Amino acid sequence: MEKKREGVMEGMSRIVSDPYYFLHFMAFFSYLPIRNSAASFTSHRLLDREIQAFLAFLMFSAIKMVREETWEAFVADSLLYAKIFLIAVSLIMDYRVAIWFSIIFSVIYLLAQQPAFSKLGTAIKLTPRQLEDLLSDGNTTKYWLIEFFACSSSKCVRSSRCFPELSITYSNNLLSFGTVDLGLFPNTAAMFGISLAGGMSQLPSYILFEKGVEVSRFPDFYVDAAPSLPITKKLLCQHFELDRLLLDYINGS
Repeated sequence: MEKKREGVMEGMSRIVSDPYYFLHFMAFFSYLPIRNSAASFTSHRLLDREIQAFLAFLMFSAIKMVREETWEAFVADSLLYAKIFLIAVSLIMDYRVAIWFSIIFSVIYLLAQQPAFSKLGTAIKLTPRQLEDLLSDGNTTKYWLIEFFACSSSKCVRSSRCFPELSITYSNNLLSFGTVDLGLFPNTAAMFGISLAGGMSQLPSYILFEKGVEVSRFPDFYVDAAPSLPITKKLLCQHFELDRLLLDYINGS
């Protein structure tokens, strides 16, 4: 819960500093003057629907707050629900208002992108050349867990907090963490067998190397199948057996 509160405070500060959050805030705030000027003849009916929509939004948001592991995923889902409810309520007021908000949200989608978690933890930001050098260097740590991501991918944004937090917990002299931005280096994806093709994109992808050789990856699936599991710290920890690697380090294996 402490992490949830920290995420809320961080999110509030982003409202005024990040275009994505600021534009959404202004779009929702604009509903008030539009309502006052256009909905006097449906005020009682509209108020009832507004209360119902607000309570439904609170219920869905509360469920997501419990289920979602990261602040980024919670915000993405909450904004989606808020936009759906706002457009639905606007239809009661005037269908033209609903169309107006649909256009506004479409423009925001085109102009601004939800920011990913900016901190790296103990992970190292790598270029493809640096990654190749690390994997071929016999003096580096035995294991490297690498995250391949792109900030343009909503799935990467939603899970962007998981990898840095895992690196803080599990990095040691046996296991190191690194990230490669495929948005900056898209040609690197083919080198590691990662698909970037539209809805079949395999981002984010995680590969565990032992002495420069790949031993495991996630998502581990066929090329023509898309992953369905959301990325969580528990999922990555279990898939790559990070607890076992940590015990190996503690026991001096």
